[in-house]
Amino acid sequence: MSNTSAIPILQGRGSSVLRWELDELVLERTGERLTVPARAIARVHAETRSVTIELRALAGATPAAHRIDDVSAAAAVAFADAVNALLPAPAEEVDGGTLVVVHTFARTWVQRFRRGLAWFSLGFLAAVIALSAVLVDDADGPDGPGRIVLGGIFGCLIVLLFWLGMFFGGSLFHERRLRRNGMTVIAVQADRPWTYSYTDSTGTTRLFKHVSAQPWVPASYDPRKPSDVLVPRNPFQRILDHVVTWLSLFGVLILAPLVIWGFVHALRV
Repeated sequence: MSNTSAIPILQGRGSSVLRWELDELVLERTGERLTVPARAIARVHAETRSVTIELRALAGATPAAHRIDDVSAAAAVAFADAVNALLPAPAEEVDGGTLVVVHTFARTWVQRFRRGLAWFSLGFLAAVIALSAVLVDDADGPDGPGRIVLGGIFGCLIVLLFWLGMFFGGSLFHERRLRRNGMTVIAVQADRPWTYSYTDSTGTTRLFKHVSAQPWVPASYDPRKPSDVLVPRNPFQRILDHVVTWLSLFGVLILAPLVIWGFVHALRV
């Protein structure tokens, strides 16, 4: 039996890492971790400073492959030779791509949108507070400073309503887009807490986090980026989100002109 502890760990470009672990290859890249069982691998090729994992394929099909670049040339050769020696002899035809499991850690579209929205809202809030502080000194009349302060308070409320409306509205928009143009499949509970697995259109099994006690949930994803997955809301939740979104944005439309008028009137421009 080969000594698996002697198999080197390959450190590649960026934060990518490839290692042999309990009869499978684990490839970690930015935002995801691929687990490739030994029976899914046809061969591991070392090419100067790169290593390619060629997967087994059915007769007549083009084999899929995964690659790690910018590794040590000496370690690449040693790694490929050691792993190839551990691969089992093929007993039957296997589509290796269907045996690969991808665990995604990258932010989804909704998470990126909400993160950007939070920073935008904080910047907008800081601008409202700073503008109010500057205009207080220029306000005319005994009621001028008070009106500026009141306008600043309502300005902060506008920012809050805008954030609330876009927070729910953005996810509603993306969910509707995925339901209309994406793929919806059944994701089943995996052997880890709050983790579900689904199979994308390429046959790859993908894992994602979702807080639920249900044995299965629907999962919608973008075929062009299968890791961008979400669990659709039920009809009641969607109605509630629509109500919050439109009421919040309606509040912005009502309050914004009043705040602007209050500032202008206080300054007597």
